[in-house]
Amino acid sequence: MAYKYAIALTGGIATGKSTVASLMGLNGLRIIDADAISHRILDENSVWVAEHFGTQFVSGGKVIRPELGKVIFANPEAKKELESFLHPKIREAIEDESEKQDRFEYPYLIDIPLFFESGSYPIGRSVVVYTPKEVQLERFMKRNGFSQEESLRRIESQMDINEKRSRATWIIDNSSNLKHLQQECENFVDTIKALYPTPKL
Repeated sequence: MAYKYAIALTGGIATGKSTVASLMGLNGLRIIDADAISHRILDENSVWVAEHFGTQFVSGGKVIRPELGKVIFANPEAKKELESFLHPKIREAIEDESEKQDRFEYPYLIDIPLFFESGSYPIGRSVVVYTPKEVQLERFMKRNGFSQEESLRRIESQMDINEKRSRATWIIDNSSNLKHLQQECENFVDTIKALYPTPKL
């Protein structure tokens, strides 16, 4: 049975999910990375992308994600077409990984950026990486080099971060520095360890 011990790790664009996932892994929690799975599946279907969106978005058998993203986020119909094709394949791959992790009978994280938006995963518990919206925008612009307009478009394509925060089982606060974030992650891992016995080997 998939997802029995799963905890969804989610947040918004540029809130620090990848950093949190790395820190959680360093603290001993196992992670399923939905983004990595989606990137792999996207590249595996690069021929389909070239046929439906244009050969300019594919190079060397891999999808040029930043360029495709500009089109997808500016065109709701194109976004819907891509997601309708990819999401069932991504969900199937994540479910397969989840079944493997459930055999350990111990909590693990599934890093799912659009966990609340998709409503596709029967996972009862979630941890949200929270960053105030103004900090989120600043970090995204600095990280990606996009204009404020393009950055806002990307951020607003997802559920508001405060709404995600209100739905979370647990919250990781990433509004300060890395040292603070490390402590937040350690506190979360301690909480999980207190709730569950030592995992099976």
